[in-house]
Amino acid sequence: MDPINLLAAINLFVNMSANYSAAKTGIKVSLTKAVEKPKTYLQKLPPNVSAFVLILVIAGIFNVGTLSEEIKSEYFYIRIIGLLLFIVFSWIQVFSFKSLKENYAQEIVILKKHNLVTTGIYKFIRHPQYLSQILSDLGAAVAVMSFIAVPIVLILELPLFILRAKIEEKLLEKHFKNEYSTYKKRSGFFIPFIG
Repeated sequence: MDPINLLAAINLFVNMSANYSAAKTGIKVSLTKAVEKPKTYLQKLPPNVSAFVLILVIAGIFNVGTLSEEIKSEYFYIRIIGLLLFIVFSWIQVFSFKSLKENYAQEIVILKKHNLVTTGIYKFIRHPQYLSQILSDLGAAVAVMSFIAVPIVLILELPLFILRAKIEEKLLEKHFKNEYSTYKKRSGFFIPFIG
């Protein structure tokens, strides 16, 4: 196995292990403690697209659905950049989930005793978990040179997560009112201080 694919596989395994407890808690919380949950295709479609990208990346680790070895060697440094993006943003995503603590849910939802988290990475960006998902998926797809996953991330996943974040913002504005409006003014949508 090529060393970049091996490093991607190791990061993927360790990262999935770190995300396991958050995912388990997120499902339980969204089922039992939801106060308001909008009915929208954006509840399930973006995470399902991400899951499909994950399957493509795993296949790519084993050279299924990837560019040829000759092309991979020509783009070695681009693959390294993709691997670094994958590693950095997959761990930022874990950090952002863990920062939400009991407010984390896998769906767009307002929970009983929901608190607005505005500290840590959330001080600068309102949706670090979505940004991290997009950039880690893109980085992983580039690292393994998956010619299927890269366009799916750019054409499907990116716009779907932007739409999902906008629905989430409307729900948070409705629930937290002025507190959320103030928070929006001093933080960025996906990029610090922008949006």
